[in-house]
Amino acid sequence: MAGIAGAALGAEFGKAVDGTKLLAAFGVLMIVIALLMLRPRRGGDNPDVHLDQTSAPRLLPPLAGTGFGVGALSGFFGIGGGFLIVPGLVTATSMPLLNAIGSSLVSVAAFGATTAVSYSLSGFVDWPMALVFIIGSSLGGFIGIRLATRLAPRRRALTFIFSGVVVAVGVYVVAKGMSQLF
Repeated sequence: MAGIAGAALGAEFGKAVDGTKLLAAFGVLMIVIALLMLRPRRGGDNPDVHLDQTSAPRLLPPLAGTGFGVGALSGFFGIGGGFLIVPGLVTATSMPLLNAIGSSLVSVAAFGATTAVSYSLSGFVDWPMALVFIIGSSLGGFIGIRLATRLAPRRRALTFIFSGVVVAVGVYVVAKGMSQLF
C-alpha cells in the first residue's frame, strides 16, 4: 500500500519532467542500483522471513519506507520497478535474492498498474505498443524464471547476472537519453 501511494505521487511529478531528461536520469539510476547490488551484504539470507504479527514490528517500518520510496521512483520514471524492488526487499528483510525476485512481482504489478492508470488518464499511453511489450516481457519472464531457478544455488552468480543485465540496459538507456539531449 505504501508503494502504491508512492507510485501515484511519483507519477504526478514524473509527468512534469521532460521525457529525454527522465530517460537519461533513469539510466543512471539503473547503473547505480546495479552496482550497489554487487556490494557484499552484511548478515545472511533468511529464506524463512515472512510478515506476520510477530515480525510486523520489526519488518513493517523498513518495508513501508522502502515500498514508498520504490513506488515513488517507479511512478516518477513510469516503470514497474522490479530492479528497485528486488534490492529493496533484500535490504529490508534479508531474504534471498530469488525470494525477492518472486516477491517483487506482486509489487511490480501494483506499482505498474498505478502508474499506468495515472499516465493513461493523462493520455500518455500508446496501447498497441504497450501490448507488444507485455507479450514480449511475458515470454522473457518465463525464460527468466527457468534461468533464475537453475542459478538459485549459485547466489553470487545470480546477483552478478541480475546486476549485469541492469547495468547493460542502464548504459543503453543513458546513451539513448544523452543522444536525444544533444
